[in-house]
Amino acid sequence: MAFWQSKTLTEMTSQEWESLCDGCGKCCLNKLIDDETEELYYTNAACLLLDHQTTSCQHYSDRFRHVPQCTVITAQNVHELTWLPDSCAYRRLAAGRALPSWHPLLTGSKDAMHLAGMSIQGKVVDERRVKDIEDHIVLWPLKDLD
Repeated sequence: MAFWQSKTLTEMTSQEWESLCDGCGKCCLNKLIDDETEELYYTNAACLLLDHQTTSCQHYSDRFRHVPQCTVITAQNVHELTWLPDSCAYRRLAAGRALPSWHPLLTGSKDAMHLAGMSIQGKVVDERRVKDIEDHIVLWPLKDLD
């Protein structure tokens, strides 16, 4: 039985926890919250550290030096991070759902994730090139398969 099926999120080692991240890059998108309705909107404006091709952070180990507001996802705060997409493995497992069929832990690479359209690959712009963030609201990060 795979570790994510036999352990709770809090029982996982740091290496196991990190491997749960599918690397889709959706959590690295700028998001907006409507002040009146508190509705969350995703944009296609990506963090300046996000590599748009590999969908990985270019400075993951020292990202807080570059982007102090970057959030650490933990077993303790995953339930509070309502901005994580429904497709996020952390969010899925915390909700008692299985990993999606395209997840790299199941397929061995990010290729199936990219082919399923579940990553940011080919869909984003650098946040530094955005003038009006409201013009960059998108729906595709809400997509969740199986």
